[in-house]
Amino acid sequence: MKTITKSNPSDYPSPARIKWFRQHLSAWGIVNRRDYPWRRTTDSYHLLVAESLLQKTDADTVAPIYELFLEHYPTIQDLAAANLDDVAKILKPLGLFFRAERLQQSAEIIIRLYDGKVPQDQKQLLKLPGIGDYTARAIGSQAFNQPLAVLDANVARIIERFFGLQGERVKSRCKILWGAADLIAPKTDVGTWNLALLDFGALTCKAQSPDCEHCPLASKCQWNSHR
Repeated sequence: MKTITKSNPSDYPSPARIKWFRQHLSAWGIVNRRDYPWRRTTDSYHLLVAESLLQKTDADTVAPIYELFLEHYPTIQDLAAANLDDVAKILKPLGLFFRAERLQQSAEIIIRLYDGKVPQDQKQLLKLPGIGDYTARAIGSQAFNQPLAVLDANVARIIERFFGLQGERVKSRCKILWGAADLIAPKTDVGTWNLALLDFGALTCKAQSPDCEHCPLASKCQWNSHR
């Protein structure tokens, strides 16, 4: 793999290669998309809850807790008014007690500053407790249909393997990989694109034992060609 640098944009993938990648990954995503309850809504509060719970926790573990949480706190006003110990009790199976506190703090801030509506502005989202670039962009693309790519370890792995690139050690903070993620994302329906990438990383381009034999990208994947 080669390391890409900000000062050398020619190191980024060519438009033709990006187009091929988009077409084949999008086609795979249509057939293989995973179904989770937060993927059936564009409610910004529900997605704020989902993305907060998904931090450092796999989706299958989060799904039943997410539904139980919204049964108890169906609106952001319900969450803000709740007893913190009760909120923490529901989230206990996921670990990380601070999630309950951060979620309730976010609800209180949103009610106080934004009239109870999750802000669409990325800068405002990033000021909420526990919200980083990935979570803010995920909410923006899913709830508000904003053209915002996401980058986590799975997405970084796909980009590095297919395009033969190498980012920094901490992928989620790598500005170069964020730039590549933005570059390869389509101009429209980025929310659907983001989900396809996440699913592809979870099901096919896995960290361990990737399923290269059935991968639709294998014929042009740099990593696969050098295995």
